[in-house]
Amino acid sequence: MIDATALARDTAALVQVPSITGDERAALERLGELAAALGLDAELHEHDLAALRAHPDHPGEEAERDELLGLTVTLPGERPGRLCLNGHIDVVAPGTAEWQHGPWSGWVEDGCVHGRGALDMKGGVVAALHALAALRDAGGHPEVVLQAVASEEDGGLGTFAALERDDAFDACLIPEPTAFEVVCAQAGALTFRVTVRGRAAHAAMRLAGRSALDRYVGVHLAIQAHERVLNRAVEHPAMRALALPYPVGVGRIDGGEWSSSVPDRVTVEGRLGVPLESGLAAARAAFEAALDDGEAPPVEVEWTGGRFAPGATSPDHPWVGAVAAAVQAEHGRPARLTGVPYGADMRLFCARGIPAVMVGTRGLELAHAVDERVRIDDLAAVARIIVRAVRSAR
Repeated sequence: MIDATALARDTAALVQVPSITGDERAALERLGELAAALGLDAELHEHDLAALRAHPDHPGEEAERDELLGLTVTLPGERPGRLCLNGHIDVVAPGTAEWQHGPWSGWVEDGCVHGRGALDMKGGVVAALHALAALRDAGGHPEVVLQAVASEEDGGLGTFAALERDDAFDACLIPEPTAFEVVCAQAGALTFRVTVRGRAAHAAMRLAGRSALDRYVGVHLAIQAHERVLNRAVEHPAMRALALPYPVGVGRIDGGEWSSSVPDRVTVEGRLGVPLESGLAAARAAFEAALDDGEAPPVEVEWTGGRFAPGATSPDHPWVGAVAAAVQAEHGRPARLTGVPYGADMRLFCARGIPAVMVGTRGLELAHAVDERVRIDDLAAVARIIVRAVRSAR
């Protein structure tokens, strides 16, 4: 039913088209060609970027772009029901380190397809495409729509736009890499920029100034304390099982102008995990309050980039059960239901009341890494899981 060789070939063909977030047109066009070769109807469409940016629920974005495209592949149904398969084809940059095979090589070796996006998540999108072809041949399925989207890596604008266009779905499966665990809960995430100000002075007269760096040390301790508060009494069982459900971290720091001067400014940028029980506005307010050290001028907090709300689907929902049963049928053991500590497009379906889960290949540690690759047998397994889940959905 699923031809692993053809699946590897098509994944390689898609990997060979660079699609760094903000420049996805060529990859979506290639995916449309792959769909046509399988006898499936694909529609490439351009979204109204200005209207999306003006929308009150705009999910944020970081990459520069002057267009936003999406591709849908629709398999007409033979019985009631309408399901969505969703996956992103935008990828992060390959970095500066040397790859064993080029980042856009699509090299097939040792049972893997190599290249940026092979794992995260062009391979999953192609697996979904081949699942549609298999469902067509087998018959007896509801209508299924594959949404291939852009802009997942910087906030989810592509899926947000796709759902603005069409959200009439009974359920959704997203084949992100999850090591075949069925993800039914995801944390939210916000990116922040914090500026701490001091008072400049000559380093030899340090006491006449107020070091912004010294002040930031206290702010950093407050950030760490806030992380402990967020993770002290986690309510959702799928999130409670994680070592750190809601991480808070600083990834960049900048400050000072001269080695012999007391720095009057330190700026840091980082990421705030958002609990399932919290809305984005409440998460921002709590973080800002935690960083208030009572000094003047106050610590400045800006919210930048993507806005990933948390999201969850009840583990008791029939769609979760159908997907878990499909995973069990594939691997011969019960599927593990879990949560993840990162933001994903799943939450955009949950926000609209559409039951959604993520399930996909192993190897998440290779996502965004040098020498990213995906196992071909894992992709074939994902395609078979999708077929079983769709056929059993009621």
